[in-house]
Amino acid sequence: MDASRIGMGAVLSQNSHLIAFFSKFSPKLLCASTYVMELFAIIVAVKKWCHYLLGHQFTIITDHRSLKELLTQVVQTPEQQMYMAHLIGYDYSIQYRTGKSSVVTDALSRTSNPVVSSLLFLSVPLLTFLETLKQQLRQDQAFVQLQQAILVDRRHIPITLSFKT
Repeated sequence: MDASRIGMGAVLSQNSHLIAFFSKFSPKLLCASTYVMELFAIIVAVKKWCHYLLGHQFTIITDHRSLKELLTQVVQTPEQQMYMAHLIGYDYSIQYRTGKSSVVTDALSRTSNPVVSSLLFLSVPLLTFLETLKQQLRQDQAFVQLQQAILVDRRHIPITLSFKT
């Protein structure tokens, strides 16, 4: 993940394969220190993907060197304590990687117009199975006869049915 005064970006990957990503503008970051911005980005990303991360060991990769020592350094401010409390219960390690090697997260955290820019996905299930089933049932003579018999008199529904496979 990466954070800047403009926003934050994070990528979730497994075995070098992208699983998910997000970018978010946060007015909270405008006056925060770089350390707090990066820590906030970690918390937001972990909370966003907690259903993937909880119960699994994972690595947080950051381009902010001092966060590499997050687990061993003394927590000095109430703000740090508040953010660190969100990470309790997770099994993670933190690795430092230069910003140049984090091209995707840099791009996500530095959108040109953070208030207007957004990336939206719309996913609509396409249930072709039901249409295929309806077509096949219309062509099945036994089903059509049974359907017509039921429409004529609902009391004469046969108890056993046999279907061709």
